[in-house]
Amino acid sequence: MLKLYFAPGTCAMAVHIALEEAGTDYEAVRLDFASHDQKRPEFLAINPKARVPALVTAQGVLTETPAILAFVAQSFPAAALAPTEPFAFARAQAFNGYLCATVHVAHAHRVRGTRWTDDPAAVEALKHKVPQNMADCFALIERDMLVGPWVLGPNYSVCDAYLFTITRWLASDGVDVARFPGVQAHAQRMAARPAVQKVLALHAA
Repeated sequence: MLKLYFAPGTCAMAVHIALEEAGTDYEAVRLDFASHDQKRPEFLAINPKARVPALVTAQGVLTETPAILAFVAQSFPAAALAPTEPFAFARAQAFNGYLCATVHVAHAHRVRGTRWTDDPAAVEALKHKVPQNMADCFALIERDMLVGPWVLGPNYSVCDAYLFTITRWLASDGVDVARFPGVQAHAQRMAARPAVQKVLALHAA
């Protein structure tokens, strides 16, 4: 059985949603970052990066959200969570790569500024830039990436779970999602899905 290590509100929510949508059996293990569960030897033996998500599979441990989402989609093809045609699949990977490498990093400058600098003034400067950077990222998503009604068009995919997860960070980053009506409507459609509702309850518990 697959085992997902997650922490509430993190990007692991995207994988959690994907597993629910896939309809597979899995075990979810909740970590408490406030108690530094991610730095305990037991978890570091699973993921030495000390981050979530981490997915334990029969073949080994997978980390990094885009990689795990692709694994889930390809492992459960009946759920149709990603395109199978090579170019279309690459487009899905490009979208998820942008969320991981650019949007998530822009968000992290507010909460993890000490990854980049030890200067307290510089940490504050990084925080100050976050609302603009996140807004710029979502303006690009709204204008050029979100096809609608789902990210890739008429078919739901793991990209939708990932976008929904990061969209939920906008308010704390000082960005009003109403500035992006397409993204806002997407989040509302996502919130109505039973799998998403189940995962939201587990992350709030």
